[in-house]
Amino acid sequence: MKISFWSVGKNNEPYVKEGVEDFTRRISRYFKTEWNIIPQPKNSANLPELELKKKEGEIILQLLSKDDYLVVLDERGKQLSSEGLATFIQARANDSTKRIIFLIGGAFGADDIVLKRADFKWSLSQLVFPHQLVRLILSEQVYRACTILKNEKYHHK
Repeated sequence: MKISFWSVGKNNEPYVKEGVEDFTRRISRYFKTEWNIIPQPKNSANLPELELKKKEGEIILQLLSKDDYLVVLDERGKQLSSEGLATFIQARANDSTKRIIFLIGGAFGADDIVLKRADFKWSLSQLVFPHQLVRLILSEQVYRACTILKNEKYHHK
């Protein structure tokens, strides 16, 4: 199984880049791992919120394969514990999922067409975080889940 992290927006800021790269390397010991930073549509600063979300959604849907298992990070999604995430990832591997995609939408979230395509909607927290930090938190939590699956010492409970 391959784990893909997709995020709409700019490349990682230096204060986040090192941590994201570190956790991505660590995850790669367990699963093939990749990042896809999806650029914002042209003239995005001049677009109304709904139109921007729609354009981002169209780009995302074009990049997806029909077999991809899409997890959209959404504030209205289901919250998981670290152990719950580990179980979730293991279930996808057991189902012979080829690629699981964790998607961080644009500044205004994911468009409804993307949410309808999602196989799972996941909320990291009821708090709102900057997208850059979400990338770091997401990669760390997926790494933590991998170590839980292998019963390694990283996760302390």
